[in-house]
Amino acid sequence: MKGFLAQSLSVAGVVTAGASLCLSGVVLGQASPQARIAEAIQSDRTVTLRGNVHPMARAENDRGLLAAQQPITRMHLLLQRSAAQENALRQLMAQQLDPTSPKFHSWLTPQQFGEQFGPADSDVQAVKDWLSSQGFGNLKVNNGKTLIEFNGTSGQVRNAFRSEVHRLSVNGEEHFANMQEPQIPAALAPVVGGVVGLHNFRPKPMVRRIGKFQRNASTGEITPLFTYTDVNGTFFGVGPGDFAKIYNVPSTFTGTGIGIAIVARTNINIQDVRDFRTIFGLAPKDPQIILNGADPGIVSSGEETEADLDTEWSGAVAPDADIKLVVSETVQTDGTDGVDASAIYIVDNNIAPVMSESFGSCEAGLGTAGNLFYSTLWQQAAAEGITVVVSAGDNGAAACDPPSNNATESAASQGIGVSGIASTPYNVAMGGRPVTRQHSGVPARELRARRRHYPSRAIFRRLPGMIPARRPVYQDAVRSPARA
Repeated sequence: MKGFLAQSLSVAGVVTAGASLCLSGVVLGQASPQARIAEAIQSDRTVTLRGNVHPMARAENDRGLLAAQQPITRMHLLLQRSAAQENALRQLMAQQLDPTSPKFHSWLTPQQFGEQFGPADSDVQAVKDWLSSQGFGNLKVNNGKTLIEFNGTSGQVRNAFRSEVHRLSVNGEEHFANMQEPQIPAALAPVVGGVVGLHNFRPKPMVRRIGKFQRNASTGEITPLFTYTDVNGTFFGVGPGDFAKIYNVPSTFTGTGIGIAIVARTNINIQDVRDFRTIFGLAPKDPQIILNGADPGIVSSGEETEADLDTEWSGAVAPDADIKLVVSETVQTDGTDGVDASAIYIVDNNIAPVMSESFGSCEAGLGTAGNLFYSTLWQQAAAEGITVVVSAGDNGAAACDPPSNNATESAASQGIGVSGIASTPYNVAMGGRPVTRQHSGVPARELRARRRHYPSRAIFRRLPGMIPARRPVYQDAVRSPARA
């Protein structure tokens, strides 16, 4: 991808490039997509979209039917490619990464992606006409022709998708969710891959608060206030200079000329970024804040912490990069979260060659449509040459345990699980990683015991709602020791 396949550095959820080949997309001489909706839409002939009821949508959390007139906004129908289109896309993406191909690094624009790999215009119009006939409004088709956004009510969702939407209470939080698997007219099945946004369980920020530091005003020395020692050794805070030293970041890797888009659903106090850069001796460089709709302001201190962290540390690792914080408001009636709206905006408008998302949502909670949504979006990003870096979190499978269990867990007790946002073949997933003063201060026998407890290949088992995928061509040259 633009910022990843040239000279690049990929650490701690941030990718910066020292040199970047960014060729404009070219139109490949390809025939217009063929129409796949071949029969009239009949309300009594439907297909069920399985794997799309949230795990928390169960009897003990149910507080009754959501009022029929209750708005549900920012839902999406996920449009799917034909088998021929999918094969053509995979072939193109292989050629984009082949230095011997004339299409090497010939990235597509979002519009070109939609024209070549989206449904036929007549099919898109047929789906829009059906949505309108069900009373849904504010229909929007994205540039990549993978999504149709729409608004409606609980009653319209029940009538159109044959699934009741109920009020839920989970650990003191109020939610809504569909209680049955959604159905769509059979005539639309060749084009519609799923319904995204029938519940409002949100992606969670992956930040974990550890502690604070102090800076000596006269000497400039930084002293962590959360240094501590346990059986594994002494742990220290890390600043940008430490980070560069630990990961051998070349001094030429400054991010000059590279844009990094940050996914957010809250605004920030830009003075925080200025103070961060001043404290650590970085040259002044304000991020660009892009509002995708209304300004939500600062939603909460926890949300702002995640947005601050991503913005500040992208600039710490790549001090000369153009950091672009994309902010989308989330309201209670939204089925699709502001995090997802920001990600869509970045990919569908080609905001930057690198994007960073530090939110997680477990595959089981995303369901079939949610997992397919991210796989499809990140695949479009890859075809556009966008490197997508996603936080995998620090707790591993424990993060996918029920909320009452996972706050302090370091080991999963409810089975294996991973974030569907980070587990597609088209993104780079980065998790928390301790760094010690020696290569390892842990006895070999303890390391072996830890590996047995968390076998590396366990995450590749088939999970409910998981989208199976072949290994991408860009991993062909990468072999683990077990495969060597």
